[in-house]
Amino acid sequence: MSKLDRVFDRYTPTIGIECHVQLNTLSKLFSSASNDSRDSSPNTTVNEVCFGMPGVLPVLNDGAVERAIRAGLALNAEIPQLSRFERKHYFYPDLPKGYQITQLQEPVIVGGYVKVDMKDGSSQKIRIHHAHLEEDAGKLTHPSGKNVSYVDLNRAGTPLIEIVSEADMHSPSDARAFAQELYLLMTYADVTNGDLYQGNMRFDVNISLAPKGSDELGTRAEIKNINSFRAVEKAAEYECLRQAEILDKSDLVVQETRGWNEDKQKTIAQRSKEDAHDYRYFPDPDLPPLIIEQSRVDSVKQSMPTLPNDYRSSLAELGLDISVVNSLLEDRDRANIVINVLKMSNKEHATRVAHWLVSVYEGRIKELLSTERLISLSMLMSDGELSSTSAKQVLHAMGRDDSSPREIADELGLLQNNDKDELERIISAVLEDPASEKVISDIKNGNDKAIGYLVGQVMKASKGSANPGLVNKIIRSKLF
Repeated sequence: MSKLDRVFDRYTPTIGIECHVQLNTLSKLFSSASNDSRDSSPNTTVNEVCFGMPGVLPVLNDGAVERAIRAGLALNAEIPQLSRFERKHYFYPDLPKGYQITQLQEPVIVGGYVKVDMKDGSSQKIRIHHAHLEEDAGKLTHPSGKNVSYVDLNRAGTPLIEIVSEADMHSPSDARAFAQELYLLMTYADVTNGDLYQGNMRFDVNISLAPKGSDELGTRAEIKNINSFRAVEKAAEYECLRQAEILDKSDLVVQETRGWNEDKQKTIAQRSKEDAHDYRYFPDPDLPPLIIEQSRVDSVKQSMPTLPNDYRSSLAELGLDISVVNSLLEDRDRANIVINVLKMSNKEHATRVAHWLVSVYEGRIKELLSTERLISLSMLMSDGELSSTSAKQVLHAMGRDDSSPREIADELGLLQNNDKDELERIISAVLEDPASEKVISDIKNGNDKAIGYLVGQVMKASKGSANPGLVNKIIRSKLF
């Protein structure tokens, strides 16, 4: 039993996640400054609004509202007709105004849920409390060994929705599964670019431990700004162990904000955790209420992209293992290819292609692996012209060569010989060979596995070109 399992024998973890999702708009939430600073020098994709200059006024980006509606629909949530913006006051060097424009009392998204397939094979609905629109702050960099910090405001004003889950998760693996499914929903709904390395989605994990059977929750700690699914799980695991160690000594867990140190694989205290009243929220006087008519929500619903569960429903008839389906969904291009193969051919080809894309191919799918080429390759297998191993070799080569699968297989000398007359000649020679006499006797006496020797001799005589399935069939017809 692991240390973590021993902790869960004594304590029940309760986990909620807040996810900051950067919206993929062209400009920022309240200004015309570019929302794409990936290749930009620090403090260049900014304007007077980002710097918080006196007298400048925010203007709401309607594209952000559109994406918030899509996010709400993907979350099975309610989109209230009216929501409002507030000012959240706190001082950081990367927040020049001294406050953040956000939503508290009346957010743009209310309720909803995310259906998640858990590690143990069960399915669970993780409830969403709400999601609100807000602007991001800038970014601070603290060079190691230097008594200095650098401020980059390129990110200041980036539009976000912050999705706040209910505390419905009770294991680190549940938290990871939820984060992964939320990522799929937001990227498939075309709400965000979804680049975790660039911080397009950042997870705050709130976790507390309570004695087994207790009706009261423990004191929570919040682990901020996690940007990978693995780190969500590992940070939660570490925090369970840390809090259990404190509780075992009859000490009190402190409510605080902690950071995740990837190198040390541990959480580190950053500051005491503030409550809402510490931020002095009040309505933003420069922004009117946001009104979203039901007709607009209905219009967005009509143009919603295909979501992960729609893909799962389409793939269900293939009977694929859940791990294969999840791997396909990690890359929408691959999932689309499999569904298109199913539409244009049949289950056999679609199932084969699904396994190829998950376990074999790592090349340029979009450019060279068209639906038609993959069906052609699968047909070569179905027709017995390629073995499974040879088909995988051709698949790899298809990433470098735009020739047809048959042309590639022929060039590589992988096409199998299905000429029945020629195969019967070779097989007859093998059967007449004195070395085969005992093997033939063994086969006729019930040792069916011995037929493998004869098949091997035929393959050797044909220099590997014979179709082993057809060879086996012909040998059996001659012996029995």
